[in-house]
Amino acid sequence: MKIFVCVKHVPDTAANVKLVDGNSFDDSVKFVVNPYDEYAIEEAVQIKKDRGGEIIIVTLGIGQALSTVRSALAMGADRGIHIKTDEMIVDTMTTVEAIKKAIEEDGGADLVLMGKQSVDCENMQTPYYLAQALGFPVATDVVNLSLEKDQAVVESDQGNSEMAIMELDLPCVIGATKGLNEPRYPKLPDILKAKRKPVKEFALQDLVPEKPVDRASIVSLEAVPEKGQATLLEGSVTEAVGKLVEIFREKKLI
Repeated sequence: MKIFVCVKHVPDTAANVKLVDGNSFDDSVKFVVNPYDEYAIEEAVQIKKDRGGEIIIVTLGIGQALSTVRSALAMGADRGIHIKTDEMIVDTMTTVEAIKKAIEEDGGADLVLMGKQSVDCENMQTPYYLAQALGFPVATDVVNLSLEKDQAVVESDQGNSEMAIMELDLPCVIGATKGLNEPRYPKLPDILKAKRKPVKEFALQDLVPEKPVDRASIVSLEAVPEKGQATLLEGSVTEAVGKLVEIFREKKLI
């Protein structure tokens, strides 16, 4: 079985991201494997252990994204594909076209895994558009996956404690989420081995010479306003309510 895992190079959620030129951000912060993609990598490793096959990591990103490819390889993948670009943020449709071309150049997939979303843009669109481009069925928010002959049986978290059970013909696209498994932490020998695993490089321009017409572009980015500090109201309930009313009046909320 040939399993492709789409992995994104994203800023660490604990990093202090600084905006640059109003529509990009500073690339000097710490970057990591997109957390949701770690569930996809772990699932691929478990499938390979049970059924055999090959795991290929596909990453679209700047030059430094190679470190994310190596991190994914250290978790147990066999080789990588790095689609290089100078753009910090690439729109969904261009990303989908590039990944599709990379998979096809490599001979096609029996299964495509990825996180249900990225923690930076959070568009939650890539699994759907990639499946459409490849002509595969798709399921996201997957918390349980089993492969039976030529089908994938999945449980998808629909929210509000509701689960959907779906049968998808292989090949298909699966969007993983928390609960599917427990991603492993690579040990030092795994990290050292990952440095010697092959990574093929493509230029984004070579795979997608012209940007898709139907695509979105970022007009501007704004930092989320910092939350104000809490005010502790002391005294009896009556006193606290009186102070609260005065605060509301000062802020012209009443």
